[in-house]
Formats: sequence, C-alpha cells, structure tokens
Amino acid sequence: MGDNRAVSLQRSETVDAPPAREAAAPARWRPTGFVRASVAVHAAALAGAALGPEFWPWMAGAFAANQAAILAGVFLPRSRLLGPNWTRLPAAAAARGAIAITLDDGPDPEVTPRVLEVLARHGAQATFFCIGERAARHPQLVRDIAAAGHRVENHSQGHRHDFALLGLERTLGEIRAAQHTLGELAGSAPRFFRAPAGMRNPFLDPALSRLGLRLVSWTRRGFDTRSRDAAAVSARLTRGLRAGDILLLHDGHAARTRGGTPVVLEALPRVLEAARAAALRPITLRAALD
Repeated sequence: MGDNRAVSLQRSETVDAPPAREAAAPARWRPTGFVRASVAVHAAALAGAALGPEFWPWMAGAFAANQAAILAGVFLPRSRLLGPNWTRLPAAAAARGAIAITLDDGPDPEVTPRVLEVLARHGAQATFFCIGERAARHPQLVRDIAAAGHRVENHSQGHRHDFALLGLERTLGEIRAAQHTLGELAGSAPRFFRAPAGMRNPFLDPALSRLGLRLVSWTRRGFDTRSRDAAAVSARLTRGLRAGDILLLHDGHAARTRGGTPVVLEALPRVLEAARAAALRPITLRAALD
C-alpha cells in the first residue's frame, strides 16, 4: 500500500513539472578515423581468412591489436578514440577563467541539499549528472538543483554496471529514458552525457549523435567515492588547477570521512576556495557553450 502511494505521488509530481525544452537537434554521426580504421581491419581480417591459412597469423595479429585498442577506448574515460569527448572546457570559456565542477550519481536526499548550500555560500554554479531512476525517486531535489541556477545533465537512467556492454538500441533506451525523466523534472532537456563509470563502447557515439548530446568526462577526479580523506580528495582536484578544467565529484555514492561526513561536503569548500584564490570562476557546462 505504501509503495503504491509513493508511486502515485511520484507520478503526480512528475506530471506537475514544467514542460522540458527540447535538447539540441540530432547531429549526423561522423565516425572517428580510429573507428573507420577498425572497420577496415575487421574487413581485411575476414578477407585474409578467406584467402588461405598462410594469411591467418597476420590477420589474427592485426585483429587482436585492434581489439586491444578498442578496449583502451572503452576503459579509458578520457579517450577520444571512439568519439568526441570533452575533457576540458572550450578555449573561449577557459580564456574567461572558467572551470566546471560536476557532480555525479545523484540526487541524494541527504547529500544533495547540503551540496547546494555549499555552492550557494560560495556563489558558484555546478553541473549535476543525475541518474534518471534516482531523480524519479527524489523529484523535488532535481527541481531544487535547477531552481538554484545549476544544470541537470544525463548520467543514464539506471547507471547499469554493464552499460559498456549494451548494444545500440539498449544504449539508446537507457539514455533516452533519462532524457525524458530529467527533462520533465528540470524543465530543460539535458545537453550533455556522462557514461556510468566513464566507460562506453563504439555504440555510444552514434547514440549520442542521434539524441543531440555531447559526451563529457573530466580533467581530473577526486575519487571521493573511495577515499575517506577529504584533504586528499581536494588536493587531487586542485593540484595544478587551471582555467578550463572539468572537475569530478559525487553527490551520490559519496564516501564518508572517519567522522561519518560525506567526503564531498568537506572537499567541495576547499576546491571552491582554491578556485577563488586562483581567480577561477565555476560555471555550468552549458554556460561554456555561450
């Protein structure tokens, strides 16, 4: 009975949300040179196998080397082998002294409101990469993020651990579902996507092109889902901090300090103070497009 009431309330809140504005128009997918070369290698391997056994070792070696390179594109979040990938802000935004603080895996009913308070005290804007299913459970938090002038972007619907193993249609389904959920709640459709754990496969770039989304990773990350030391987390993010950097923290799945405080709540103020000391201004990713 209680579960039914929760679902009913969740649906009614979603219906009352402001209509979402459209995302960017779909773009024609343009495979990278590496992807085109990979297709050629696969075709050559098949052709070589058909020519005779004497060609098999050469073709097998080329195929294995290409597969290793593809795996590098999958497991290295900042790689551009499989498609465009923001690891820094555009040059024009960097020239204005901008950086981007991004927070993943929320919204979280305990941590997200307190992150918003920290950002408000410092007059900083941030980008929240939200999980669709968590947003549907906590719709008011998504509205609070948007109302405070921050931006809500797409971190997939379910944050599946096997996301990088999905085919094109299932990848599209995961991202499209989050587009709908987050767009309805925030009042503006996401323009950016970050893959769960940063991992993806060759199907992600054509899926994002179809949905009008840009892939974003980061310049540096704090590892605040693993480390319990807020000083170490903030040091990873601020060491060598410069204009154009994209920083990764988490308001969801945050590790706890030894005192039980979510690490992000102690690390984020230090990052913001370091940015101010360096005359750097935290902006949203969308503001970097202006």
